[in-house]
Amino acid sequence: MPGTVFKPKIPKINLKGPTIVLGLIIIGVIVFLSTSFIIVDQTENAVITTFGRYTKTVGAGLHYKLPFGIQKAYLVQTKIIQTESFGFRTIKPGVVTQYSDKKYPEESTMLTGDLNIVDVEWIIQYRISDPKAWLFNVSDRNKTIRDISQSVMNRLVGDRSILGVIGPDRQTIQDSAVSLMNEILHQYNLGIDVVQVQLQNIVPPQGVQDAFEDVNKAIQDMNRLINEGKEAYNAEIPKARGQADQTLEIAQGYATERVNKAKGDVARFISVLDEYRKAPDVTRKRLYYEMIDEVFTGAENVELIDKSLNNFLPIKNLGQNSSGVTK
Repeated sequence: MPGTVFKPKIPKINLKGPTIVLGLIIIGVIVFLSTSFIIVDQTENAVITTFGRYTKTVGAGLHYKLPFGIQKAYLVQTKIIQTESFGFRTIKPGVVTQYSDKKYPEESTMLTGDLNIVDVEWIIQYRISDPKAWLFNVSDRNKTIRDISQSVMNRLVGDRSILGVIGPDRQTIQDSAVSLMNEILHQYNLGIDVVQVQLQNIVPPQGVQDAFEDVNKAIQDMNRLINEGKEAYNAEIPKARGQADQTLEIAQGYATERVNKAKGDVARFISVLDEYRKAPDVTRKRLYYEMIDEVFTGAENVELIDKSLNNFLPIKNLGQNSSGVTK
């Protein structure tokens, strides 16, 4: 009828005492089970506290703890390498990593030992080694890690020239940074170990970057010319040394030959002298004939005449017999 309000009938539930008790028991069992066991992953450790006080640390697996909030479990990733970046931010890591275009000069701008300004971007990788210390010893863990890392990097860059930071000292800076960061972090008992420091972009400030690149190119050209000079040196010097050694060996051989020949001549002269003493006339004539033979060996059409031109010697064409046939 118009103006009549319809009121649905709500069925009445007759809750009896045993039903309520059973429901409470079921709820209590669910709460008990959900607050009594924890599952710890392979990459984690669980820190157990009792009424907020540290009790123990457990590893991977299923573990029991006191229910209803008496004991609480805090899962800490101890097997995963965590990363902090400085001077830049990563938007999306992966095969093709995407970086933010925003710069962070308050982190990356540093002063080198030769009073030049340089922008240094770097990454630190660390692993939690002590879950208890990680949870309870330092209140602002992330800020502490970043402050220590920036302090160490400023110190290492400030001890070197800008060319050293950009060039040959990169690896030394990375290794020294790992050592110094771990030393300070262990003093704070933060419960982590820095496993690696990687320097990324190291460039001069935007205003002087073009001029610095010109200087860098000039240094590269200088090094290239030095290397070319060393290459030419290494090619010519061994060759010259070889030629010098060859010349010395030839000279030594010639000297040995001359000495041996001189010794032979001396021995021959002594032997001729002995014969001369025995028969001077015969020896003198033999020496004369040998000298004539040696002087005219290979000569053709030779005529011997008297030195006073009074008479021709009865020998002519010594190289031919009476019939004109050359001997």
